[in-house]
Amino acid sequence: MPETNRRESSFGRSFARVGPRMDARGATEHRRRLVEPAYGAVVEIGAGYGATFPFYPAAVTGVLALEPDPTLRGLALAAARTAPVPVTVHDGVAETLPAAEASVDVVVSSLVLCSVADQSAALAEMVRVLRPGGLLLFYEHVRSEHRVLGAAEDLVTPLWSRMAGGCHPNRDTPAAIAAAGLAVRDLERFGFSALRGNPRLAHVLGVASKP
Repeated sequence: MPETNRRESSFGRSFARVGPRMDARGATEHRRRLVEPAYGAVVEIGAGYGATFPFYPAAVTGVLALEPDPTLRGLALAAARTAPVPVTVHDGVAETLPAAEASVDVVVSSLVLCSVADQSAALAEMVRVLRPGGLLLFYEHVRSEHRVLGAAEDLVTPLWSRMAGGCHPNRDTPAAIAAAGLAVRDLERFGFSALRGNPRLAHVLGVASKP
């Protein structure tokens, strides 16, 4: 979910209302597929209202879910109580993960890397905490490969990021993941209209591994 460092966020309240509508249009299925490969000790960044929690498989021994927005974190705490695996919810951001070096099997990012304040720092933290062979599972919207649409996303990003919790619609997240030293694999690119009347924007589902 879009991540913000603000202690009180009107965007968080708005996302709590809009998110379930997005889920009903297909994001729920995307999240289910996202976490299918998860196992062992998991850190989920920007957990939002806990939309991924119901889909964690039995191979997961525990999830540390980080959410900086107080409204969304409260909803995530409630969702954690009915999750099929142990989930602990804490205040936290992707740029400073409360986990030891090489202590985590899987990091999960669901519509978060578009909005982290420093994407490079967040990815460096993921590399730090992942064990060798550990996985980053990511579901993100990204810059369009279409020349005109991509240029339009570049144009609207400064205003949109101020309105939408820091969201940057023009980030090339798979390239950033690879640049951080993770090996991207199983990358699926598709269009998705998150809300009725919205255009189909480029999204990705993927897995990246730490060497």
